[in-house]
Amino acid sequence: MEYLFEYGMFLAKTATIVMAIAAVLTLMMAAGQRRRHMPKGSITITHLNRDLDALKDAMQRAVLDKFALKKYLKLEKKREKEEGKQRKNASGEQADSDEARKKRVYVLDFDGDMEASELESLRQEITAVLTMAEPADEVILRLESPGGMVHAYGLASAQLLRFRERDIPLTICVDKVAASGGYMMACVADRLIAAPFAILGSIGVLVQMPNIHRLLKKNDVDYEMVTAGEYKRTMTPFTEVTEKGRDKVKQEVEDMHVIFKQWVKENRPVVDIDQISTGETWLGLQAQPLNMIDAISTSDDCIVQACEDADVYEVSYEIRVPIGERIGSVVYKTLDKTLMSWWQRLRTSKYY
Repeated sequence: MEYLFEYGMFLAKTATIVMAIAAVLTLMMAAGQRRRHMPKGSITITHLNRDLDALKDAMQRAVLDKFALKKYLKLEKKREKEEGKQRKNASGEQADSDEARKKRVYVLDFDGDMEASELESLRQEITAVLTMAEPADEVILRLESPGGMVHAYGLASAQLLRFRERDIPLTICVDKVAASGGYMMACVADRLIAAPFAILGSIGVLVQMPNIHRLLKKNDVDYEMVTAGEYKRTMTPFTEVTEKGRDKVKQEVEDMHVIFKQWVKENRPVVDIDQISTGETWLGLQAQPLNMIDAISTSDDCIVQACEDADVYEVSYEIRVPIGERIGSVVYKTLDKTLMSWWQRLRTSKYY
């Protein structure tokens, strides 16, 4: 009898464990199914005019005395009432005409790293804006990037051309840096604005990698690689670099530089491309006489000015990322930004 009791307890424990595992697997599958049907991310729209008005109100309440504040609030209430009446009348007469609404300005952000990892968000933001924007409107892109991979920044630049194809004016503002791939994007703008000490240029191409072939050879380590095609692999970290391979890579770099120069010249024909395509960088104040930018200003001034006669909306698209990938991405981006920061410091050390 005792044996049967113990056997029954064993079966009960086994069944409990099996049911628990099955429940966990079911939940995981259900979560996977839900994730499959969920959108890739979420979009956030912020009316910047309201944010600016809130700042203004806060300052007025802190600075003005009681009587001046009362007068200000009265005038603001009257102004809002008049604007509301005008919008109502305009929408009632011609709801779909250009005169029926104020100009709209859409503000986007791109903070570039080596891989231009914000590209996917930029694509979604551009697609969203194009569902509403008209030629009478405008797009402002706040761009910060020291450059990176050619194919990634080439695609980012091509995404910005979608505005030109729809005749929607594009203004790009650079507060800190738009170099190499960053300037590849910036030159697409109809109007390019930079802060006085923003870094621009670096119209050049770079290929570099460590080579440990001699170290492997010294320690009797063989590295075998089988390829088909004469130039399938020209330079690797582990094999001996041949003159033929080095010459091939140099030719590819030169070809890419020619294409880069053509891109800049086509999209910003006012520049002397031979003068600015040396790989050098310039500050905003130096870049303006070279026609690399159109005006000296900050993105803040540009947006505040736009708020005076337009409805300004900040558009941001956030990609949903699983928690594990999110942690890894944070670590990677931290390392990437650290390395890029040191790289920029080394390249711009003459300004310290």
